[in-house]
Amino acid sequence: MALRFDPRHTDVAVALRRSRIDGYGVFAQQPIRAGQRLGQLTGESITVAEARRRAQGGGRLMLVELSPARAIDASRSQDALRFTNHSCEPNARIQVEDGEVQFLALRDIADGEELTVDYGLTHHEGRLPCQCGAPGCRHWL
Repeated sequence: MALRFDPRHTDVAVALRRSRIDGYGVFAQQPIRAGQRLGQLTGESITVAEARRRAQGGGRLMLVELSPARAIDASRSQDALRFTNHSCEPNARIQVEDGEVQFLALRDIADGEELTVDYGLTHHEGRLPCQCGAPGCRHWL
């Protein structure tokens, strides 16, 4: 089954497919230059307190805190970038600026390579085993 996404918030050509890291992932469909913007993540604007409440419920979530008070829940978003998996040695990063969540390439990314970011501190609080497989893997999220 092919996943569908709305390409309006993606600045580069990507495909969604099964990932060796976890579930589905986002894969470059073109070469990407270091520093290039990959796109933007959108979703439901919620309070951080609500984001933390939702995180306690379990299940797959894509929450990004924008400030000490506001967060975005992209769990039901049609943005391809909500499928970006974690890696302890990522090729992209998340930048939060003026209430927007942007993804930027940290290095050149090859056509066909999975896009990954370091989730950093998460609601898992070091209890979820990391599956990134990177040589420098921290083993937990």
